Amino acid sequence: MSSAATAPPSADRVDGFSRKSVRKAKQKRSQSSSQFRSQDKPVELVQLPLLKDVSVQEQPELFLKKLQQCCTLFDFMDTLSDLKMKEYKRSSLNELVDYVTGSRGYLTEQTYPEVVKMVSCNMFRTLPPSDSNEFDPEEDEPTLEASWPHLQLVYEFFIRFLESQEFQPSIAKKYIDQKFVLQLLELFDSEDPRERDCLKTVLHRIYGKFLGLRAFIRKQINNIFLGFVYETEHFNGVAELLEILGSIINGFALPLKAEHKQFLVKVLLPLHSAKSLSLFHAQLAYCIVQFLEKDPTLTEPVIRGLLKFWPKTCSQKEVMFLGELEEILDVIEPTQFVKVLEPLFKQISRCVSSPHFQVAERALYYWNNEYIMSLIEENSNVILPIMFASLYRISKDHWNPAISALIYNVLKAFMEMNSALFDELAATYKSDRQREKKKEKEREDLWRKLEELELRRGVENSDGIIPT
Repeated sequence: MSSAATAPPSADRVDGFSRKSVRKAKQKRSQSSSQFRSQDKPVELVQLPLLKDVSVQEQPELFLKKLQQCCTLFDFMDTLSDLKMKEYKRSSLNELVDYVTGSRGYLTEQTYPEVVKMVSCNMFRTLPPSDSNEFDPEEDEPTLEASWPHLQLVYEFFIRFLESQEFQPSIAKKYIDQKFVLQLLELFDSEDPRERDCLKTVLHRIYGKFLGLRAFIRKQINNIFLGFVYETEHFNGVAELLEILGSIINGFALPLKAEHKQFLVKVLLPLHSAKSLSLFHAQLAYCIVQFLEKDPTLTEPVIRGLLKFWPKTCSQKEVMFLGELEEILDVIEPTQFVKVLEPLFKQISRCVSSPHFQVAERALYYWNNEYIMSLIEENSNVILPIMFASLYRISKDHWNPAISALIYNVLKAFMEMNSALFDELAATYKSDRQREKKKEKEREDLWRKLEELELRRGVENSDGIIPT
């Protein structure tokens, strides 16, 4: 959990070991690194009566006893050990979930530390060190947590506890503090997507109920992202943390604080440079758009930031960037569009010229968007000169007929927008091409003459004639 002979090694072997054996070794290390104690002798828990079988007056005390009992940990690496007690703890956890969901008056001040203690014992553990050379989240199956039959119920119990109508943050803040939040955030590096999904709900509830922890949570997420971008390039829970941030950003008050704007420019935009962008790009793009809907004046630094981090050699990432850029242009204000249209359409022009048809196709789809088309039409006198040469050239010689058809439609749209400018650019383009062809011919003639001269001198030398 978080992440030989003369013949060349096959794709299924790594340093002499099969990928299967490497994954099995990683799985064993990952699971056994969890904080589950190996027992020298079988664990015996005293079986307590069911909560529903005792009087209402006895239930709070029995509830506390069951919480204390559920602090006992089992070794899930040994699938045959303590089967009866494992099942007993699982049924006790199920009972606790039902109890906090349907009961009233159980949340006394004495309950809070016992709940946090039980949750901490089960959830907080050391995750194995992740080696990105071993685990590729885009290719490999994640290592699932062996103790999930118990851990899932602990998460469900804690979520129900936080959502309870009787829950009082003023009491809980003594136990759910900064240290607790730090340990919670560390668990987001778990390889198990089921656990990260539960953690996302838990952190969201804590952020909503504990006002005093909000700035701390944002700061720690900020630190995780900075470490991910500039140091490790590895953290399994980036997508989940961004999903939480999306709703946090949506609740920001206006005008935005300087710290929030700095977080956008210094942290969120650099996340676009990550190799594993595809794993969290949808959530990242959503956060960016949320910021722009809150404060349109951030549009220029955001678009210039995207252009700064634009991928040079990865067509898959270019397609993602183009998709995000369209989402931004969908919410852009015309006054902000004017500020960035030149560098923006220079980049779009390069994408249209891309030999990778998916990149070119994604860029050309902008002309199918009605709002973007209206912005282009209002500024066609600036955009058309930037785009024309690329479009006209590719319309004649692109290898993909589908791209050629799309380019024809774009040229037709430009011609309808501003026919006079279009004709002028077409005439200039043809004139420039003729000059270029003339220069090319002159260059070729010069090289041919030089080759003939060199050949003649070689013949004269072979005849014994010394040239003067």
